[in-house]
Amino acid sequence: MALQDICNFQSVFEDRLTTEYPAVPHGKKIASNYVSGLPFSNNKSLFHFYIPVAEYLDESPIQFGQISTVQNCSAVSSEDPFLTSSSLPTCLPFASSQSVPLPFPMAHGTTTLAFMFQGGVMAAADTRSSCSGLVACPASQKILPIHSHLVGLTSGTSADCALWKRILARELRLYQLRHGRRLSTSGAAKLLSHMLHPFKGTELCVAATLCGWDGGEQKNFVDSTNAKVSLAKDERFSFSQQCSIRKKMNLSGPRLFYVCSDGTRLRGMLFSVGSGSPYAYSILDQGVHWGLTVDEAKSIAREAVYRATYRDAYSGNCVDMYHITSKGWTRRNREDLKEEYYREKERRKHEKTESLKI
Repeated sequence: MALQDICNFQSVFEDRLTTEYPAVPHGKKIASNYVSGLPFSNNKSLFHFYIPVAEYLDESPIQFGQISTVQNCSAVSSEDPFLTSSSLPTCLPFASSQSVPLPFPMAHGTTTLAFMFQGGVMAAADTRSSCSGLVACPASQKILPIHSHLVGLTSGTSADCALWKRILARELRLYQLRHGRRLSTSGAAKLLSHMLHPFKGTELCVAATLCGWDGGEQKNFVDSTNAKVSLAKDERFSFSQQCSIRKKMNLSGPRLFYVCSDGTRLRGMLFSVGSGSPYAYSILDQGVHWGLTVDEAKSIAREAVYRATYRDAYSGNCVDMYHITSKGWTRRNREDLKEEYYREKERRKHEKTESLKI
């Protein structure tokens, strides 16, 4: 794992086991505490993993699915001869004490959206970060680039989203260095889902939409349509080779996944997340289709974010847009939504004037 490679965790683990439990002759048993020898068994451990207790989870204002209680020592199976009742401590070493709950519920709001079309993936989001009734930051970055062909739209707690974006970017970079190719968008979504699932029921609040393009580094399959036609006419390839090539071609193209902090992972053509998403869907459902041009896609994305910010108090200020293609992502200049408001006002005024003339 990357954590072991970076922090040398595995070697420390093996050194401590070798030091505390020397080799004994075969067939001779010794009485020892197998749990106390782990690196996280005392206050001098390398890593401290925080797992809230059930009482604190019940007081959380943010709940994702069913809340599971912390397992005690009685839940450990008695079939394991090494983990007996005499060798286990009174409670698990990683069960934490009760923390102080939040003084008031933290209300969050945002508007993020992404959809696929023939030109790639279009992603857009507003820039307002809110905390209850306060506009904490009017110019936050909610679309976070992960690598050259993948961006993530984040909604939830800003600190959680930024942290898990960095963790995912690190893991994807290590994968690329080890295997010489990028991990697919589907694999990145599955990896993030597995990493977030252990925190289900806690106050972790992350809802990410991964927008990517797979197969950009394969130069032989840039034009998949022409390649399929030439493949059908060429008799030099066997049937199994043709199936393998077609499978690689199908892996190339735009991809869109939604991942939530409870482990949910969904694949789709269109997603909108946040408190302003119902208003954004009203524009996206009637305007998005596969045959859109790039300019039409940008116009629909900007219009959807504008409508959401017009009705939703927790969304507003500016709009950011990213376009992901086979060549990577490109960012459009940030646009203040008040300009769109004034344009809409002038348009309505002009339409009213024209109707009075008629």
